[in-house]
Amino acid sequence: MKNESSTDRIIRVIAAVVIFIIALFTTGIIQIVLYVLAAIMLFTAITGFCLLYKLLGINTDAM
Repeated sequence: MKNESSTDRIIRVIAAVVIFIIALFTTGIIQIVLYVLAAIMLFTAITGFCLLYKLLGINTDAM
């Protein structure tokens, strides 16, 4: 069940790309954390479902 709007998903893809690019210029544990964060954001954008939104009762999908 989707709980993200199209706008929310687009913003997540853009943010994931920006975080991925920033991760390219860092090292160590920060780089790993940034890569994981970018992957999670990209995954939620693709699926349209965010577990954190579900836990907090947020639904940005109008349908």
